Amino acid sequence: MRPVHALQEQPSGRVKEFKMEDFLRKIVIFKDLSAKSIHLVANRIQTLTVKKGIQVICEDEAAKGVFFIHSGAVKLTKQDESGNEIIVCMKQKGDVFAEACLFSKTSELYPATATMLEDGQLFYLDKGELEKGLHEYPELAVQMIQYMSDSLREMTSTLRDVALLDVYAKTIKTLERLGNKFNTSTTRWNIEIPLTIQEFATVVGTTRESVSRVFSKLKKEEIIEMKSRKIIILDMCKLCALMNTGY
Repeated sequence: MRPVHALQEQPSGRVKEFKMEDFLRKIVIFKDLSAKSIHLVANRIQTLTVKKGIQVICEDEAAKGVFFIHSGAVKLTKQDESGNEIIVCMKQKGDVFAEACLFSKTSELYPATATMLEDGQLFYLDKGELEKGLHEYPELAVQMIQYMSDSLREMTSTLRDVALLDVYAKTIKTLERLGNKFNTSTTRWNIEIPLTIQEFATVVGTTRESVSRVFSKLKKEEIIEMKSRKIIILDMCKLCALMNTGY
């Protein structure tokens, strides 16, 4: 499914059925904006309800807009020449993706494929409309720059871990990072990460067999379990203790 097709399927007036301003406040880059800026975005944005497994955008497809996640989770992937897929990063509620296409003079294509990991609702904003809004409202531009800066910092730390740590250490650190990302409550137990072992292995940058060996150890220690194609962190405190002990 291409995003433009899905957007065309939305009934006219759909946006007005929601309290869009309230929803936008839950998105990271919009939460601190003035009422005027929020109203501007709300009038330009479109909503998109997408099922698990659907591709929202494809790598090397013409970039037409930016997406904001109101609910659900998304994986961003790239393929090598042999068709092997690696997960570049994961996005969830409150995150933005496809923002790399903004103000780009070198490429007009999406840099990665985005696929829904869970059923969810996305907000879609046309690239030209958002660029215009960033020009008109400096506070919106500042929020976007801060978000992109945080994302770059997170990606840099992830690349460091993949390059320098052994399989056990980077598996533990990746579990901790994703656990914090997908923890939707204040508890430290039963945190669900919507990935299979194979998908998780591509995030870590190693083989499925290597991750499985680490997972087997963590299962015996009752730190994680696998259920319904999800990784469940049973006890985040125990997981963090492993990090503090060895690394």
